[in-house]
Amino acid sequence: MNPRTEKKAAEARGRRAERLATILLRCKFYRVLGRRVKTRLGEIDLVALSPGGLLCFIEVKARERESDAAEAIAVRQQARISRAAELYLAAHPGLRHKGVRFDAILVVPGRLPRHLKDAWRPGTR
Repeated sequence: MNPRTEKKAAEARGRRAERLATILLRCKFYRVLGRRVKTRLGEIDLVALSPGGLLCFIEVKARERESDAAEAIAVRQQARISRAAELYLAAHPGLRHKGVRFDAILVVPGRLPRHLKDAWRPGTR
């Protein structure tokens, strides 16, 4: 497969994973506020309000194995998402008081997506 075709296939896989993650969150009574939210510092896959009112910034990873999906959310990527989340909060100051959490949803073929609540905290690891 040529690199261009591989990139398109990976993007399609990512979009499918994000759709599955959105369905999972809605089934858990989350309110999805945004998908593929772009800021000048990067993209946030999903932004949602938890049933308890926490604002969740969610990274979705699709891989063949769950361990590979979890490892794909490296410290550098966590920092980028955290910085993008700060910009999002600056643009939506009314949401900051609700509290913030960083989650991950891991998508693996043949299994239900796995939601990792509080997957990381900015500045720690």
